[in-house]
Amino acid sequence: IYDSDPEKNPKAKRFNSVTYLDCLQKQLRVMDSTAFSLCLDNKMPIVVFDLFKPHNIRNVVLGKKVGTLVKA
Repeated sequence: IYDSDPEKNPKAKRFNSVTYLDCLQKQLRVMDSTAFSLCLDNKMPIVVFDLFKPHNIRNVVLGKKVGTLVKA
């Protein structure tokens, strides 16, 4: 998750970890708002990562730091 679109802003900052409140306050577009609300209501952590980068799925499942962690 970035503070702005990295395709349009080369200085966009990537977050290693953010809270649900951070996402709402900064209006970060993490995912579909309904899915985001369900995760928030159930305090379910979300890992946002590049699905197409080799080994990322495996690394997320193994608990390695990949992408951005959204937590309560």
